[in-house]
Amino acid sequence: MRRHSVWLFTGWFLLLALAGNVVAQETAPPQHQEVIYGHKDGLAMTFDVFQPDEKPNGAAVVFIVSGGWFSKWSPPQQTRMSMSPFLASGYTGFAVRHGSSPRYSIAEAVSDVRQAVRTIRRDAKQYGIDPDRIGVYGMSAGGHLTLMLATTGDDGNPNAGDPLERVSSRITAGVAFVPPSDITSYVWSTPGLAEQYRRFPALDISKGEAQAVSPLFFVTEDDAPCLVISGGKDTLVLPEQGKWIHDKLDEAGVENKFIVYENSGHGLEKNIPQAVNEAVMWFDKYLQ
Repeated sequence: MRRHSVWLFTGWFLLLALAGNVVAQETAPPQHQEVIYGHKDGLAMTFDVFQPDEKPNGAAVVFIVSGGWFSKWSPPQQTRMSMSPFLASGYTGFAVRHGSSPRYSIAEAVSDVRQAVRTIRRDAKQYGIDPDRIGVYGMSAGGHLTLMLATTGDDGNPNAGDPLERVSSRITAGVAFVPPSDITSYVWSTPGLAEQYRRFPALDISKGEAQAVSPLFFVTEDDAPCLVISGGKDTLVLPEQGKWIHDKLDEAGVENKFIVYENSGHGLEKNIPQAVNEAVMWFDKYLQ
């Protein structure tokens, strides 16, 4: 509540200051910017850009906005509040939205977030960030997409006709909250599948299609360092999903950390402050 009050006071103070100083309004960097990074079926794909609270540290933290592979738009003020711990640490924030299920598949969501990372890296100078210091985080499906970026990022294709495809989609570090790492056992064709998974039409795919978008099968030694956090009482994405990719990353020699909050479910509940603090420390370690 105190943080919210401070934010409101700061917002009113900023409005008053800008009203009395036109020059400052024209020269100060915008606190929020919406960017179109592509189109699907004539519709714009966008991400929000947020300036940090204090002096920028030159690194970026990207939030993958996704739940059930559905990417929801929220008012910029709300999104900024959700990213406030990272903005307060000097990171420039990006909130990336992808094409949503059921219209678009998980594979298409993976392609979208890769395109967003390429766009952010291509335009890094414009945002005042180092293209080699890009961290990504997300929760649930957003965590899954984060792990896909961490394990399947590429250096770009120098022979591609599209200049954007020549740009790397690699990330520097990832944080995945309650992520599925192997979704093959969650697809609708699975015998005895629990009804809760039928709430997610993105999982109405074949086992082969599911494996093609499961980060567990793509771990290699050149992957980005990852922090994976699971809930011990999570009945939607079992904590073993986090353990599996932790073990794979260990086996490949990739820096990683696995945390289980034994008394939390899929929402991490009371452990959210601890989890976010761990995420900030992870990015401080690998993006500074």
